Amino acid sequence: MLKLNVVILAAGAGKRMYSSLPKVLHTLAGRPLLTHVINTARKLSPNKICVVIGHGGEKIKQSIIGDDLTWVIQEQQLGTGHALTQALSQLDDDGLTLVLYGDVPLISEQELCQLLLIVVDGKSCAVLSTIVENPFGYGRIVRDVDTRAITAIVEQKDASAEQQDIHEINTGIMLIPNVYLHKWLPKIRNKNTQHEYYLTDIIAMAVKDGVHVATSQVKNFWEVMGVNNKYQLAELERLFQRHCANELLSAGVSLIDPARIDIRGELICESDVEIDINCIFEGTVKLGNFVRVGAHCILRNVTVAAGSIIHPYSMIEGAEISENCKIGPYARIRPGTRLSSKVQIGNFVEVKNSQIGVESKANHLSYIGDSCVGKNVNIGAGTITCNYDGANKHTTIVEDDVFIGSDTQLVAPVKISKGSTIGAGSTITKETPENQLTLSRSKQISVSGWKRPPKIKK
Repeated sequence: MLKLNVVILAAGAGKRMYSSLPKVLHTLAGRPLLTHVINTARKLSPNKICVVIGHGGEKIKQSIIGDDLTWVIQEQQLGTGHALTQALSQLDDDGLTLVLYGDVPLISEQELCQLLLIVVDGKSCAVLSTIVENPFGYGRIVRDVDTRAITAIVEQKDASAEQQDIHEINTGIMLIPNVYLHKWLPKIRNKNTQHEYYLTDIIAMAVKDGVHVATSQVKNFWEVMGVNNKYQLAELERLFQRHCANELLSAGVSLIDPARIDIRGELICESDVEIDINCIFEGTVKLGNFVRVGAHCILRNVTVAAGSIIHPYSMIEGAEISENCKIGPYARIRPGTRLSSKVQIGNFVEVKNSQIGVESKANHLSYIGDSCVGKNVNIGAGTITCNYDGANKHTTIVEDDVFIGSDTQLVAPVKISKGSTIGAGSTITKETPENQLTLSRSKQISVSGWKRPPKIKK
């Protein structure tokens, strides 16, 4: 198998972004543009990934982590040919080099694999092209009239009137045997209207040297769309999100409005999942069978098991939600939380770094932090765990079958023993005895022999 080097050109200043942030660090679908390209390159299992940086280079290196990346500096931005030349010393003498772009974030692994397939002999060059209705601004693929073989790539500003009528364009992505790169790159000159060193000039060199130049046409134009300004970034975001929505619909997910969903990571859905409008999914989110997500929810790195319902305006991050839970509306579940089956977390309830047992519920206006809550526990409205003493966090333990009255403060570290009932408005600072009523409105007392009233069936 031939060695594969990948070079990602990412040195552009991005002046039209009107931002101090390097262009390739602007985000699409929640990730920097450059991260998308690097992740796709990694799927090809290359021997080496070189990233050519210039403007804001140090900030890029600090933001993009990877021991498998070789950073190359292009001090002056003198064109794509000049950029690739800076990486020439890092490239193997044999094998192939795939050229990608840090501001073309959505090229797929499938299209790149197709490009690799057409140069299996390692002796041909390959160019990824596409047909567009309006080719203005793009380099044109010039072909021989009779053989239809590619003869050159001509940039927009250097194209003749006849060449400007060509609708097959160069995407910039190409695959070149390294032996030819070492030969051709030093020969590129900047004798053109922009006085830049065009990488595309090596195609004419290939033709002159009798080297075959193959082409593969990309199916989805948005995969090779570049980002030069905020308008293009926003346009590409919408195109990508609609593509993600279409894939979900094809897999059987019910989207109330496919135009109003944002996936900023990976969304994995089982069968009969329903998602309402304006939901955002970040990191890795897994939704089980028959999960329903209400409008305006944000889920980040979450697993939601079968049958659970997330009501509108809820935010869940770094949590595990078991079967048949009900969350929200307006609930916040923070990292480190695990809800067992049939748990109910209601409106304006916040849960952080806590485990809550089967069929327990906190339905209104509560804060539960650094807690271990047993099964069949009822947490009344306005209850909070006082888990922070100003320096350290402490744990609250609530055992099974506890009933906590409204407006109660549980001052950690504290244990609420099995079967306890806490009177409304209490501040609990000591461990409570099992199966007794404990309250502390003026002082904390425990009532021996007290029994919880039975529930009257209607």
